Amino acid sequence: MGSLPNETFSGVEHRQQQIDLEDSSRTERTQWLINSPEPPTLWQELVSAARGSLLPRRTNNSSSSAMSFLQGLFPVLSWGRTYTASKFKDDLMAGLTLASLSIPQSIGYANLAKLDPQYGLYTSVVPPLIYALMGSSREIAIGPVAVVSMLLSSMVPNMVDPEADPTGYRRLVFTVTFFAGTFQAIFGLFRLGFIVDFLSHAAIVGFMAGAAIVIGLQQLKGLFGMSHFTTKTDVVSVLGSVFKSVPHEWYPLNFVLGCSFLVFLLAARFIGRRNKKLFWFPAIAPLLSVILSTLIVYLSKADKHGVKIVKHIKGGLNPSSLHQLQFKGPHVAESAKVGLISAVIALTEAIAVGRSFAAIKGYHLDGNKEMMAMGFMNLAGSLTSCYVATGSFSRTAVNFSAGCQTVVSNIVMAITVLLALELFTRLLYYTPVAILASIILSALPGLIDINEAYYIWKVDKLDFLACIGAFLGVLFASVEIGLLAAVTISFAKILLNSIRPAVELLGRLPRTDMFCEVDQYPMAIKTPGILTLRVNSGLLCFANANFLRERVMRYVKDGNGTEETAKDTVQILIIDMSNVINIDTSGILALEELHKKLVSLDINLATVNLRWQVIHKLKLTKFVEKIGREWIFLSVAEAVDACLASKLPSTTNC
Repeated sequence: MGSLPNETFSGVEHRQQQIDLEDSSRTERTQWLINSPEPPTLWQELVSAARGSLLPRRTNNSSSSAMSFLQGLFPVLSWGRTYTASKFKDDLMAGLTLASLSIPQSIGYANLAKLDPQYGLYTSVVPPLIYALMGSSREIAIGPVAVVSMLLSSMVPNMVDPEADPTGYRRLVFTVTFFAGTFQAIFGLFRLGFIVDFLSHAAIVGFMAGAAIVIGLQQLKGLFGMSHFTTKTDVVSVLGSVFKSVPHEWYPLNFVLGCSFLVFLLAARFIGRRNKKLFWFPAIAPLLSVILSTLIVYLSKADKHGVKIVKHIKGGLNPSSLHQLQFKGPHVAESAKVGLISAVIALTEAIAVGRSFAAIKGYHLDGNKEMMAMGFMNLAGSLTSCYVATGSFSRTAVNFSAGCQTVVSNIVMAITVLLALELFTRLLYYTPVAILASIILSALPGLIDINEAYYIWKVDKLDFLACIGAFLGVLFASVEIGLLAAVTISFAKILLNSIRPAVELLGRLPRTDMFCEVDQYPMAIKTPGILTLRVNSGLLCFANANFLRERVMRYVKDGNGTEETAKDTVQILIIDMSNVINIDTSGILALEELHKKLVSLDINLATVNLRWQVIHKLKLTKFVEKIGREWIFLSVAEAVDACLASKLPSTTNC
């Protein structure tokens, strides 16, 4: 019995030792945070980013370093070593299937871009060959696409009328292509892929749907056989032009021929989707349509009865267009602007298509390398009579379904198109324009994704607003207005989240040391006398500093309704700043004002998990000394436990 006091004393002493050990460990961890080294300066970060973008990683072997650099620039040097005959067999079949779709589509898209048919075929030769050397996607099919063709036909005519001056128009298209390739190469070289991300997924869905409808309405010119048509792209102008021209210029044979083959193309598309083994049928259906319709017109001499035909298509290799580029004159700045817009749209479509199929095959697609490849192929294309090329979703899907293994399928397609240019262009003289319109119309349903738009509406209403803004802008105004509306709404969403970030009330989850948002986890337990908040913003800056300070004070006053009685319920305020990556002078000033206000209410301020840049700036401004080093912690659990311990001030009432 006499030993009980000694045992009790030793137990108390043991607990005290544990508390002292915990305090010393907590103090040591706080010192890790406070005494962290200085973060890199802005200049050091810029230099490091530039070095990582432009220079290869250093290795001990200079030859292996050079080889690594070349393989990064030309992926063909890497996968070409393991290329086999069996892969070539698959790529050969895929490339031939792809060419059967590319030839008629390229002619149609050139017509959409208000260029002669051969320029669409040229664009299916040189860019795919360059991409095969530099691109990293195995499935993507390169060539002209509907959206970029429509973009050029809507913006370049504002500078030069393609009907009044077709040569000047063509020169500006090549110049725009040169600028587009330059911008794309710069984006890839300096790792500026975030610029493409300004067009969000929702904006692209809306833009593509609006563009598809505008493109479809423009095909009414070819479908009805009209000679006079508006150069504007908004739906009101296009429909107005159709209603004015139909009574005077409508040739029924054009409409009957075009609609008949449009039904055939859509039926082939439906059959290919229902039976995957017949994937080749919708792929060759456009070429079959061209062959059959050309024979019908030639044998029936329908061109003598009002059917519009393509007539002469210049054959042969791509001629040089270097001498046609215009870097002087009044349209250079406007050409650069159109080139920038075309570059962003083309990259967005190509990277989205490439990543979709890369995910199916289970490999990673480097966006910066893709930008470099797209840039150099369009630069080469601008010098060889091509206009802006990119990855086509419909042709990529055909390429994938045909079993392609590598980008060699693009090489096979390019060689096949080149042979067609050399040997078969004369046979296309009697190809009806209505067939080209029906080929373009048959490809448009793939650009309208109603299910995706509905999904966006369900998930995020602000995202849907960007989607519908792009859709209506393209449909009723112009391509520029649609893009501007989408980017503006996306930026407004970012600004709204930045200016009015959330401040979350935290509580401890039962039987854990985790502190989570009380609204999300109602079972979380709040500690009496301690108010724990988390700032849910990456930046504490001039845009949101005062808003956050007012929100925090509102939580403090909500304890008992008024500022005067807040000190009766809250003795310590803990702010979790683990989400705050950086802070500016306005944010620091807001913290100092908050601290002064809390001091006047006899409330202590504790901060948790200050990030590298934040703790560095708070040390520079002496804010750490103002609140006291003992009030800085690594985790919320440590802060609450320290506040509940008897060592720290203001905890006697907790």
